[in-house]
Amino acid sequence: MATVRLPDGRELAIEPGERARDVAERIGKRLARDAVVAKLDGELVDLDAPLDGGGEFEVVTGDSAEGLEVIRHSTAHAMAQAILELYPGSKLTIGPPIENGFYYDIEVAGRITDDDLPRIEERMREVVQRDLPIRREEVSKAEAERLYEDNPYKRELVEGLEDGEITVYRQGEFFDLCRGPHVPSTGSFLGAFKLQNIAGAYWRGDEKNPMLTRVYGTAWPTEKELKAYLRRLEEAKARDHRKIGKDLGLFTFSPDVGAGIPLFLPKGEALRHLMEGYVREVQTRHGYDHVWTGNLVNEGLYEKSGHLEHYRDAMFPPMVDGASRYRLKPMNCPSHMTLYNTEAHSYRDLPVRYAEFATLYRYEKSGELTGLTRVRALTQDDAHVFCTEDQVQEEFARALEIIREVLDTYGFEDYRVRLSLRDEESNKYVADDERWARAEGALRDALDAAEIAYEPVAGEAAFYGPKADFMAKDVLGREWQLSTIQVDFIQPARLGCEYIGEDGEKHTPVLLHRAVTGTTERFMAVIIEQFGGAFPLWLSPVQAVVIPVADRHLDYARDVQKKLAGWGFRVAVDDSSNSMQKKIRENARQKVPYLLIVGDAEAGEGTVNVRKRGEKAQEAVGLEEFAGRMRAEVDARGANGQE
Repeated sequence: MATVRLPDGRELAIEPGERARDVAERIGKRLARDAVVAKLDGELVDLDAPLDGGGEFEVVTGDSAEGLEVIRHSTAHAMAQAILELYPGSKLTIGPPIENGFYYDIEVAGRITDDDLPRIEERMREVVQRDLPIRREEVSKAEAERLYEDNPYKRELVEGLEDGEITVYRQGEFFDLCRGPHVPSTGSFLGAFKLQNIAGAYWRGDEKNPMLTRVYGTAWPTEKELKAYLRRLEEAKARDHRKIGKDLGLFTFSPDVGAGIPLFLPKGEALRHLMEGYVREVQTRHGYDHVWTGNLVNEGLYEKSGHLEHYRDAMFPPMVDGASRYRLKPMNCPSHMTLYNTEAHSYRDLPVRYAEFATLYRYEKSGELTGLTRVRALTQDDAHVFCTEDQVQEEFARALEIIREVLDTYGFEDYRVRLSLRDEESNKYVADDERWARAEGALRDALDAAEIAYEPVAGEAAFYGPKADFMAKDVLGREWQLSTIQVDFIQPARLGCEYIGEDGEKHTPVLLHRAVTGTTERFMAVIIEQFGGAFPLWLSPVQAVVIPVADRHLDYARDVQKKLAGWGFRVAVDDSSNSMQKKIRENARQKVPYLLIVGDAEAGEGTVNVRKRGEKAQEAVGLEEFAGRMRAEVDARGANGQE
């Protein structure tokens, strides 16, 4: 008789034909009630799946990450059924669960707008109330082709499958080509959902293919969790960097310049200068030398490095000058290796650390451009370390120290490390198994030596090597990939980088690629939303605004501004024709850290009346004393700007 082993080590004998739900009920009625699907030998299965062969068995509930993903997947099917009922003749394509929700791409017979979402939601609730059993069926390839003879999208998917691996899930008259698993019925665990918005999406992400209607939704185990998520969305909307960037006059985009190319206004340029200056200061303290390698590169260099073969789709078309072809620079590493090769190096010279704030250009699809988070002109705080294999751990630790200091300063204290590895089945990576093995081993050893927990993920490596990606959570709990450290055993050899070792022979250095904040533009978007535009004092483009009570106080206001500016602070005078109260309101909306109100008393005593952002109380302070307070706050670089 077969047995299943439970997570606590217990074993249960199972009868022939016994299903996952039966075993769940034997373990406990409450567990069976909360079960969404089960796991057999590490694979998710439906609760109706037979367990004839036995194996490692686990019940998956709706409050787990895997259970929630299944709920969202099943909710996507309920939405697809509702749309087919409301818009007969529509053609389904794909509808996966995603972080916080799901979507479905559909060729709609008619037109769906955001105004139609409540109607679709109502039909989804009807589907839930029907409590339709959800059944898995294995079908032949010929049968699948017959089922989808009127749907070219599904037929295309079926063409890529083999007999014996094709399954369809049915609920009432609705069916969908799907691997599953799913909840037992439409009435099980579905109901805490909301449709969010409509978008356009090309079939399979190819702009040469038909445009489909993508419907996004979110789903949660309970109404309480759904409402909490929707509240977080509202807060995120209020913190949207595009809105705040416009309100604070930081950046803009113009069709005259081109999509995905941000233009920074004076305060935005000041912000990026402060961000880059801080990282430059930290890097210099840790022994990095800053270089500059321009914006245009001969295409031949990218042939040598492998970028032309593996990164061509992200590059802008070449500019031809006679026999030469030039590309806008998408990456710094080949240029830094060229810089390294201009001098002879001994093992005594290593490590060599180059850092550069270089603007790069990548051809992102227009539909994927999003504010500052996805742009075509981006500036990286990029660095490359040329070292021996024995120095990898020490240099990794140095880079890690920089990353930790910077992320802590910005208030990102909750982060994890993803070890991004290659997918050995994919051809998008440089083929060199021996060097890949050495690079992955070196990176794992460095992470272990630093006692950093990490999660290996296949398919996320750079085309030339594995990387440690730092995934940080912001104040809203959203995760961003910010910093990265990559180990590269491949490109230095391709570009002929060498050093003379202790043995007098030529050797190839290891190359560490390292970015602290990634790209200035994307990181600016993240910190705008992290602080809600209320930047800490050291980072604020304008640190204080002097507000005269009346026009006769303008001279003293300008004198205050001049003295504070002379002490190194960024201070403005509001000399507009607005009333004093309106000046206070308007500058408060600009999230200026300090408002300094000056009138007869202040002018007579050489003081300022200080109003700190977020506080209603005002305090009269001597100008030099206030400047001292500001200096201490700036020097501390506290991440105290959150609203």
